[in-house]
Amino acid sequence: MRIGELARRTGVPTRLLRYYEEQDLLHPERADNGYRSYDEESVDRVRQIRGLLDAGLTTEIIRRILPFLHQPGQVVLHRDCLTAEMAAQLRGEAERIQARIDCLSRNRDAIHAYLRAVEA
Repeated sequence: MRIGELARRTGVPTRLLRYYEEQDLLHPERADNGYRSYDEESVDRVRQIRGLLDAGLTTEIIRRILPFLHQPGQVVLHRDCLTAEMAAQLRGEAERIQARIDCLSRNRDAIHAYLRAVEA
């Protein structure tokens, strides 16, 4: 499929798809005329990339872990592939994400408390 079709099916603008390619996250085939050609798995791959970016991971981290993500929710990673540096980086990201979750939860609870006070 061409880039416009991938954009339509994933909801990700073509500009971002080109950026993902620049960041070595997507690897489309190239036709003789230079047009990008994506296979069916690219739809899931783009959705994984979006989910990881939405979770707050950087493209650098995503590039390093993406080869081990075969389907959403499925990680196939041999223990020897996870370096101490990568483990520390992922731990740091998990802690940062948890801090964001905690902050969002506090804000949600404050909004609910405000609504209860206003509705009473």
